[in-house]
Amino acid sequence: MFKVKEAFYTLQGEGARAGRASVFIRFSKCNLWNGKESGRKAAVCQFCDTDITGTDGENGGVYSQAELLNLALRLWPNTQHGSPYVVFTGGEPALQLTESLVDDFQQHRFECAVESNGTLPLPKNLDWVCISPKGKSDVIIKQCHELKLVYPQVDLSPDDINDIQADYYYLSPMADYGVENSGMIIRENMQSATQYCLDHPQWRMSLQTHKLLGIN
Repeated sequence: MFKVKEAFYTLQGEGARAGRASVFIRFSKCNLWNGKESGRKAAVCQFCDTDITGTDGENGGVYSQAELLNLALRLWPNTQHGSPYVVFTGGEPALQLTESLVDDFQQHRFECAVESNGTLPLPKNLDWVCISPKGKSDVIIKQCHELKLVYPQVDLSPDDINDIQADYYYLSPMADYGVENSGMIIRENMQSATQYCLDHPQWRMSLQTHKLLGIN
């Protein structure tokens, strides 16, 4: 059974596939933060902006493999145009995601992507892998399609992950969700990320366009 926080149909907001229509399936729980504000300061990842606890979000629940596939099929529009695309995210999807689930989705024409922190093994049959390292975590996934780094991080710099091979490298400017009126902090991070990309042109800027658009 799969514990799902929420599932919804939207546009991919970040990275190489930004703007693509997608079914997002957000699994509950993460191995780098327990999802509780009381545990944030002690967490490996202290800047998560996502509610990852429970199953009470949109279309959230505990699903069998067949039920989860049927949910995604219902969410995808009834059209012959465009390839069905699903993004498994979290939380940390590697805690629950299986090759069998991915295979079932692919048998129904879904292209399967994952957004992971890279600290746990992933199914081998995924079509697209985005790795986003966090803090001092031990990343074991050393090859991916897309490497996304929230920047800047106190305990992690791009130089610390130069052993990870990717087709695309993205910096995502960090926002401080714990501080009111944090516009100046966000601007500083934007400027810092911009300068890093200019100095290291293999890196590209990635903005959370879904938040700019006001969608999930």
